[in-house]
Amino acid sequence: MSMNNRPLIVITGPTATGKTALGAALGRALGGEVISADSMQIYRGMDIGTAKPTPAETEGVPHHMIDVADPAETWSAARWAEMADAAVRDILARGRQPIVVGGTGLYIDSLLTGREYGAAPGDSGVREALAAEYDVLGGEAFREKLRAVDPERAEKLAPADKKRLVRAMEVFTLTGETITAHDERTCALPPRYASVRFALTWNDREQLYARIRRRVDDMAAAGLFREVEALLAAGLRSDSTTMQAIGYKEVAAALRGECTPEEALEAVKRESCRYAKRQLTWLRRDAGLRWLPREEYPDTASALDAVLRVLAETPAV
Repeated sequence: MSMNNRPLIVITGPTATGKTALGAALGRALGGEVISADSMQIYRGMDIGTAKPTPAETEGVPHHMIDVADPAETWSAARWAEMADAAVRDILARGRQPIVVGGTGLYIDSLLTGREYGAAPGDSGVREALAAEYDVLGGEAFREKLRAVDPERAEKLAPADKKRLVRAMEVFTLTGETITAHDERTCALPPRYASVRFALTWNDREQLYARIRRRVDDMAAAGLFREVEALLAAGLRSDSTTMQAIGYKEVAAALRGECTPEEALEAVKRESCRYAKRQLTWLRRDAGLRWLPREEYPDTASALDAVLRVLAETPAV
């Protein structure tokens, strides 16, 4: 692979599979810099529950898109991709290798493709009005209203799927373009970046889930409850978007006395395993992804060797 014409390297996979360690090792091997593609690691003060890499874990490799947002903010994939794209361009301009590392598939896709996954401008007044209309009409009648302008999308959505039905009507109301037309148009565009993509996982699902459960116990031992307590004490509302994240929502409930700490941690483990399952479902859509099963590559060194072998055979773009 030519170092003058670099495709982006992507290290992804479900939670707790060792992406951070492999990304840092690859950065050291290639003179690269990491773009964190994690929707929660962008927030300052949310370190333990997001498994944010420590200075020791980054191994001196520069990491971008970490601690760039206040926890009270809500970020879209489009906003993240815009800032991540600027970081990628800066890394390339300095002659270094960008390495995208993380498990938020929508963020990675937004960066690589350059597509807008949220077509409508952020006009909350329209969204609120449509949400209220949904509540008055009911799901079936609201879906029929969508069917009149976008029958294809209406057919794909259940009447109970309020969020997506409202979103589809919001896009049409604000842009005059249906979500179906928007998706067809943007999917026809060439990708913004060429990329070589790898995913870490365990083929044995129970091995993955056991790893996730151990990580949650490690987070608790590292001070997850104190971290959530500090965020709430600093004024972060318990109903804020960030506090609905896995690990934070459940611990906040325990701090309010709604469940025991033990019950909260069990809930975190359960929801984290479900999240990993959703991540795998998303990743399997990508036919070009190169899987690195931990059964075959049990440590960072063996996974790194596998990645470097593929990269050595990858033509310049």
